[in-house]
Amino acid sequence: MPERSVPEPAPSDVRIATRFFAVAPALRPYLSTIYLTEVSVPTGTRVDDYLHPEWANLRFIDGDRPLASIGGGPVVATSRFVATGPTSTASYFAAGNMRLWGIGIIPMGWAKFIPLPADDLADRSCDGAAHPAFAAFVPLDEKLRRVNDVDAAAAMIDAHFCAMLDRAPPDDPAILAAHRALVDDDLATVADLSAKLGLSERSIERLSHRAFGFSPKLLLRRQRFLRSLARFMLDPSMAWIDTMDHHYYDQAQFTRDFAKFMGMSPREYAARPKPILGAAAKARAVAAGAAVQGLHTPGG
Repeated sequence: MPERSVPEPAPSDVRIATRFFAVAPALRPYLSTIYLTEVSVPTGTRVDDYLHPEWANLRFIDGDRPLASIGGGPVVATSRFVATGPTSTASYFAAGNMRLWGIGIIPMGWAKFIPLPADDLADRSCDGAAHPAFAAFVPLDEKLRRVNDVDAAAAMIDAHFCAMLDRAPPDDPAILAAHRALVDDDLATVADLSAKLGLSERSIERLSHRAFGFSPKLLLRRQRFLRSLARFMLDPSMAWIDTMDHHYYDQAQFTRDFAKFMGMSPREYAARPKPILGAAAKARAVAAGAAVQGLHTPGG
């Protein structure tokens, strides 16, 4: 785990609010939610947390740039416009005073709007303002800085993506079908996925890397873990054995997955404060039907 390198504020001095906005019906196959996180802490301090594995996100930051690390890598200051691909490991971040607008990009949205295979940015982030694959979103950065009304800002983001639909490439229905299959908690194996989609396992492998960022086997393992984690996020009083997905053979297997995906043990994670993600998970469940983005059911 990355070590803290900045002072941490007293809990009474911390103000954090996360709000989720539904996207237009036409965007539901492509985006999960639009969200706004605002953090207020004393100058010179930061509040830190761990983000679980998820699909891609675009984030526009006004204020102090967060410090961040994916998968235990070096902790560095982010750019103002952060584009992050799908992740299979936890992301550490330490936030100062900031306002952050985020857009969750689910797999069909990546294929629709991002001219880059998903595995090219898997478990990585980049400066969206400098990467050509994200050039179409750069204008949002400046526009968001000029809008103080949060509902108007969310509507502007929504309109920006709607305007992109007409000039975006056609959909691949196999991506939507695969995503819907992945969020089915009865799906257990790649063979099950192949049978459900009517595609060969080799075709599933290619589709998975291109649109989802990882192998289908890893994605199924990630989904099993996220279902377990989401139960704990919604009710931290639960014992881990009670949160475990029914596809786990035993607690040892779950503990190995926890270490793989979060970089720490379940006990270590439970003991950590979750000042941003704890409340956000509950708000997201109410607003979007799932506590974590990786369990979001695509619309359309």
